[in-house]
Amino acid sequence: MALDFPKLDPREEHFLIEGPHRGLRLFLRQLPAASAARRELPPVLYVHGATFPSGLSIAHRFDGFSWRDALSEAGFDVWGLDFQGFGHSDRYPEMAEPAEAHAPLCDAADAGAQLEMAARFILEHRGVPRLSLISHSWGSMPACRFAGKHPATVDRLVLFGPVARRAERRYESAPSGPAWRLVSVEDQWKRFVEDVPAPATPVLSRRHFDEWGERYLDSDRDSRGRSPAAVKIPTGPFIDILRAWHGKLGYDPSSVEAPVALIRGEWDGVVPDEDAGWLFDAFTASPLKRDIKIGRGTHLMHLEETRYALYREANLFLLGRDVAPSLPAAA
Repeated sequence: MALDFPKLDPREEHFLIEGPHRGLRLFLRQLPAASAARRELPPVLYVHGATFPSGLSIAHRFDGFSWRDALSEAGFDVWGLDFQGFGHSDRYPEMAEPAEAHAPLCDAADAGAQLEMAARFILEHRGVPRLSLISHSWGSMPACRFAGKHPATVDRLVLFGPVARRAERRYESAPSGPAWRLVSVEDQWKRFVEDVPAPATPVLSRRHFDEWGERYLDSDRDSRGRSPAAVKIPTGPFIDILRAWHGKLGYDPSSVEAPVALIRGEWDGVVPDEDAGWLFDAFTASPLKRDIKIGRGTHLMHLEETRYALYREANLFLLGRDVAPSLPAAA
């Protein structure tokens, strides 16, 4: 079903599709490849992280250009999914009730089922058998759950700032929490700058952030009625991350059979070298792996000055061209 949400690009198309929860719809945005001649490439679906949806990540333009634009120019049909409770997707009914009355919403298992519905729609809409996935942070969990469950449908997988498993903490109960939480613009700013070491110069301009922050508040129509203004989001992703850091990752990396690229920033406090090393080794069934670290980048590099390096590395990996062509058998 095509819709009339505000478009971030005149070529953009919007869709509300059925999700795994009865009566709750999922929002998808599509930007076609810039050149029709290049659309033989598998479509790319972006899987967002724990606190903000597709319109504020892959589709958000700084100085008139976004990661989605770079993908479109490279020849990809680009899609973005908003998980339930984020962006233009429907909110869980529990989000209208006290947060303490319900368990955390939108965990990796639930989000994986939502991603499956979105991927099925894209493949049928495009009439193609495979797509590629780009995920950010917690989004790596539903993305890899889907890739492990449906290996024949995933061409390549880019995990940007993926959360890894850490050593199990014995004698501690599994982390839990309320159904939802509020995140203010100031909360986001603190998170965006906390990993930049002194005396390094900032990697995100305040001008860019202030513009982004207004759009962030726009993602929840009730945000500006709160004091301070804040966006209500599900807490399942936060709990998944805490559980991963207590030894319980939300998927099995060895189930993923697609080529995988791990991309992270030099100053990514969520994905230190030891986490990235463990995760790289854990993808035992992947036939092709990359571990790419970009200087002067944090966990939110797609919004920072090094974002163009991120675009380039991700796009090159998704294009393939790193496997020798098959030669005809000798007579």
